[in-house]
Amino acid sequence: MASKKIVIDPITRIEGHLRIEVEVDENNVVTEAWASGQLFRGIETILQGRDPRDAGLIAQRICGVCTNVHYRSSISAVEDAYGIGLPKNAEIIRNLVTLALFVQDHLIHYYHLHSLDYVDVVSAIEADPAEAAETAKVYHEHPYRNSRGHLSAVKEKLTSFIKAGRLGLFSNGYWGHSAYKFSAEENLIHMNHYLEALRIQRELSKAIAIFSGKTPHPQNLVVGGVTSVADMLNPQRLNDFMFIVKDTRDFIERAYIPDMKMTVKAYGEEIKAGHGRGSGNFFAVGGYRFGKAEQLFEGGVITAHDFENIEAFDDKYITEEASRSWYADEAPTSPYDETTEPFYTDLNEDGSLKSEGKYSWVKAPRYKGKPMEVGPLARMTIGYLKGSKVIKPYMQNFMDETGLELIDFSTTLGRNAARAVEAQICCDYIFDFCSDLIENIKYYDEETWTKYVFEELPKEAKGRGIFEVPRGVLAHFVRIEDAKIANYQAVVPTTWNASPKDAQGVRGPYEESLVGITLSDTSAPLEVLRVVHSFDPCLACAVHVIDAKGRELSRYKINAVCSV
Repeated sequence: MASKKIVIDPITRIEGHLRIEVEVDENNVVTEAWASGQLFRGIETILQGRDPRDAGLIAQRICGVCTNVHYRSSISAVEDAYGIGLPKNAEIIRNLVTLALFVQDHLIHYYHLHSLDYVDVVSAIEADPAEAAETAKVYHEHPYRNSRGHLSAVKEKLTSFIKAGRLGLFSNGYWGHSAYKFSAEENLIHMNHYLEALRIQRELSKAIAIFSGKTPHPQNLVVGGVTSVADMLNPQRLNDFMFIVKDTRDFIERAYIPDMKMTVKAYGEEIKAGHGRGSGNFFAVGGYRFGKAEQLFEGGVITAHDFENIEAFDDKYITEEASRSWYADEAPTSPYDETTEPFYTDLNEDGSLKSEGKYSWVKAPRYKGKPMEVGPLARMTIGYLKGSKVIKPYMQNFMDETGLELIDFSTTLGRNAARAVEAQICCDYIFDFCSDLIENIKYYDEETWTKYVFEELPKEAKGRGIFEVPRGVLAHFVRIEDAKIANYQAVVPTTWNASPKDAQGVRGPYEESLVGITLSDTSAPLEVLRVVHSFDPCLACAVHVIDAKGRELSRYKINAVCSV
C-alpha cells in the first residue's frame, strides 16, 4: 500500500493560521510532516525608520494574545541598546503582569484550547453525577465545585446544548473517537472545570489590567520603567490583584493539577510509549528575580535528551534562515541583520505544500545550527536538572504522585503536565514578588522610572530583550542608526517550535514530534491535533498578512506632529 498524505488546514483552537500535512504508511504511522504558517508577518518592516521609543507600542500588535510580552521585550531591547537600567519597582511590576499572564495563558490553553483532544464532550452527558463527585476525590481531598448538585447542573446544561443542536464551539470534535479514554464521569469532571475556567481567566484579565492599564494591548510600559505609579501606591489595587491570584491558586490546586493527574493516569500508556517526543533539544534563558538572590527560572541548553550535560545559554548562537520559508534571504543570519523580504513561491498544482523548497511563512531559527523546543517543558526540565529550589520540589512532587520520570515529560501529554506544574509555581511565587514590592514601598522606595535625556543617548546602538514567556523564549532584536530603527527582528516561541525544515532537511519541533505517531483513524486525525496543540501554538506571533498575488492591500500615511 502506498503512503497517504493527510492535510489539516486550518488547525483550530490555536491563535493564528497553521496548516499541518503528514504522510502515513500502510500502518497509519506518520513518516513525514510539514508545518506551515499561512500568513506573513510584516511588523518588523513597519518599525524601520521609527523612533526606538515607539517600538513597544507597535511591536505588541504582533499578537492579540501575547501583547504584554511583546511590549515588554520590545521596550527591553531598546533599554538594552541604550544601556538604561530599571528601578526595582518597575521590574517587579513588569514581572507581576507577566507572571499573571503565564497563569492565565496556561489555564486557557489546557481547558479551552487543548482539553477537548482528551475529553469527549458528548460522553459527559451519560455520566452519573454522584459517581463523578466520588471519582474527583481520588485526585484531591476537596475537589473544586464538586457537589452532586453542581455536577448535575453542568450535565443538564451540556445535555440541553447537545439535544438542541447548539454545541457551538464543541460541534466539530471527533466525539466517540476510539482514542478517547476518559470515563463518562471523568469527562463530566473536566467539563465542569472547563466552564469554571472561563470565569477564572476573566478575573485574571482584571488582575493584569490593574497594573497594565488594560488588556490586551497594555499601556503601562515606557523606556526606562512603568507608568503604574498610582496603582503601585494604592493598597487596595495591590490587594485586589492578590485576591484574584489567591482565587486562581485555589482553582489550580483543586482542579487543574488534579485534572492533569487524572489525564496522566488515563493516558499513561501513551506517555510511556513516548507519544509526541521530539528531538530532545531544549533551551531556556532563565530569569524573573525575586528576594535577595533567587530567580524563578533557570537558563541552559540541552541537546538530544542528554540530561547529564547542560550548556550555558548565549544568544550570540541564535540564527534564522529561510531556505524553506517564503522569504528572499535564505542564509543563516544573526537576528540583528536578518531581513524580512517576502518571496512567495506558491503551492503544488493539487494545492498541497511543496515537499521541497519553500512551504511556510515561519522562519527556521537555530541555536548552534540545531532546532530547539522552547516552553514549559524546556523550563521545567532544565530547572529540575539544575536543582532549582523553586522548580525541583514541584516537579518531584508531581513525579512522585503520578509515577512519571523526567523523560516522560518529553511527550505530548508531558508538555501539558509541565505546563500545569509551571502554572502552579508561577501562581504561588507571585506573592513573593508582591512582598518585594511592599517591602520597597515600606522603606520609601517609590521609584518607577529611570530618567534619561534622549538627545544625549547614542545615535548608533543595538540591543535585545530576551524573556521566558508562556509559550517559550521570546527575543526582540533592534539595531539603531542615526537615532532611528534601522533593523528589527522578533524571534518568538512559535517561530522556534513551528519551524519548517532547514537547508539540511532537519525538521522543526512540531514536525519532529509528529513523526512516529500512529493514527487510529486517518479520516479523524485526533492524534495529530494532540501533538500540535501540546505546544500551545500562537501563529499570530510568527506570521501576519500579505496578498498572495502581490497586490497592494492598503497604504497609510502618518503625519508626525511635534509639540513643544
